[in-house]
Amino acid sequence: MSTSTRELILSAAKRTAQAHGYGGLNFRDLARDVGIKSASIHYYFPGKADLGAAVARRYREDAEAALEALSSETPDPVACLRRYPDTFRTTLQNDNRMCLASFMAAEYADLPDAVAIEVQAFADVNVAWIARQLSASSLIAVEKSEQRARAIFAAIAGAQLLARSRSNIGLYDRAIDSYREAGLLPL
Repeated sequence: MSTSTRELILSAAKRTAQAHGYGGLNFRDLARDVGIKSASIHYYFPGKADLGAAVARRYREDAEAALEALSSETPDPVACLRRYPDTFRTTLQNDNRMCLASFMAAEYADLPDAVAIEVQAFADVNVAWIARQLSASSLIAVEKSEQRARAIFAAIAGAQLLARSRSNIGLYDRAIDSYREAGLLPL
């Protein structure tokens, strides 16, 4: 077994969870996707909760790195906020998948604690990043930035859910445009 096998398992689990949520993670199917025996997955992840927590953690870490890269590439906080919805749109463009953490959040009552903690951490990372951009942009008062950031995060996740349920990315685009017109997101 190699480190690359672990990475292949995590990649396959991410794709599966974005399409079917935590409930869709199945060692037999993942093993078939990766080209290994299902017992081999247990070598890296003793149980489904271990796998779910690892894939959700990786997803959060990748998202955090992508947001920091966006901040570095685009030093203007207003421009960062304009580009932020694109991170969720990209997931829809990939076979009508959803944000893994948003999908798992819908399954929250059935998640093992370790997975639930990572799902919450994903939302916290996004809300904190949005709040920093809002504060730096002076678009709203600093003391209201976290409340607005939560509204933005929830609205974008909701737009993604609506678009996925209809397999229509245009619905996502129109929702984001309406958020901009309403002043929730900058024009």
